[in-house]
Amino acid sequence: MSRYWSDIVHRLTPYVPGEQPALAHPVKLNTNENPYPPSPHVLEAIRQELGESAEALRRYPDPTARKLRETVAAYHGIRAEQVFAGNGSDEVLAMTFQALLKHDKPIIFPDITYSFYPTYARLFEVEYRTVPVDDAFAIRVDDYAMPNGGVLLPNPNAPTGHPLSLAEIERLVKINSESVVVIDEAYVDFGAQSAIALIDRYPNLLVVQTVSKSRSLAGMRVGFAFGHPALIDALIRVKDSFNSYPLDRLAQVAATASYLDDAWFRESRAKVIASRERLTAGLTALGFEVVPSGANFVFARHPDHDAGTLAARLRDKEIFVRHFKAPRVDQHLRISVGTDAECDVLLTSLREMLRANVG
Repeated sequence: MSRYWSDIVHRLTPYVPGEQPALAHPVKLNTNENPYPPSPHVLEAIRQELGESAEALRRYPDPTARKLRETVAAYHGIRAEQVFAGNGSDEVLAMTFQALLKHDKPIIFPDITYSFYPTYARLFEVEYRTVPVDDAFAIRVDDYAMPNGGVLLPNPNAPTGHPLSLAEIERLVKINSESVVVIDEAYVDFGAQSAIALIDRYPNLLVVQTVSKSRSLAGMRVGFAFGHPALIDALIRVKDSFNSYPLDRLAQVAATASYLDDAWFRESRAKVIASRERLTAGLTALGFEVVPSGANFVFARHPDHDAGTLAARLRDKEIFVRHFKAPRVDQHLRISVGTDAECDVLLTSLREMLRANVG
C-alpha cells in the first residue's frame, strides 16, 4: 500500500545493517562488535538501578543525562556543557545533519565511507558531494579545501580502517573554518588519536563517539558529540524537538560505569588490537592484501578470488563477514576482529577454500 507513503519515502534507499544471524554459535565477524564483554561494573550498575522492585523504571530518565555527561567530560578533561548524549552515535549523527549540516552549499565526505552518510543526506534533504580517497584508500586533506556546507568523515575511516593523524585532522579543521567539521570517531580507540583535544581551540569542530565498539556496549545504544557549547546547544534544540528522553535509565548507568572502569577498557582494547595484528598476519600469509587498520576490523582482498563468493561460502559455514557491493570495494571483505579462537576458525576455513580454489 505504498500509495500512502510520503513522497520522500519513495526516494529513499535505506541503510542496510549487518546481518544478525539467528544461529546458536555463529562466528560473527560482520558488525564490528567487541568480542569481549563490558566491565563487570556495568552489570552491577544496572542491578543497582533496577533494585528489587524495579521502581526506577516507573519514572522517566534524566532527559539531559547529566551524570553520564559529567563523567565523560571528566574522563576527557572538558566541561559537561561540551558533551551531548544520544541514543547511539547514529542518532547523534542524524541530529547533526539536521542541526549543523543543512545549508545552501553541499556537505562533503569521502566516496568510500560509512554508508549511513548518504542515507541521512537523502532523508534530511541535504545536498552532498563525495571526495575520492586515493588508491591506498587514504583520505587526502587537501582535497577538502573547497566551498562546502560542512565536512564529515570517520577517523579511522570505515569500512577501510585507514586512520588520519591528529595533525591532519587539525589541518582539515583549519582549512574549513567557515563550516562545521564533523569527525566520527566510532573506532578511534583502536588506533587513532581523538580530536576531542582540539575542541577548545576550534569552535567549528564536532567530534562524535560511541560506547558500542571499544566499551562493548553496542546493545545499550549510547553515543556522544563533543564540541563548542554553541554546537551542543544546536543538537539539544533538535533533540528536544524530537525526543526529550533519548537515553533510558539503564543505558545511562551502564555507560557511566563503563567510563569509571578504565582498566577494563584498556585491557579489552589491547586484546582487540593484538588480535587484529594477528589476524592481519594470518590473512597476509594466505595471500590477502590488507589495508593498514586503526579500527577493530580489517579490510582485505585476495587478488585471485572473488570477494562475494568467499563471503557466501563462509556464510555456508556459519562464518559471517561483510561484503559491500559498491564501486572500488566490491572485491574487499570487511572482517571484524573476533577472539583469537574465532579468527582461527575464519583463517582455517579460508585456507581450505583457497586450496580448493573456491571463488
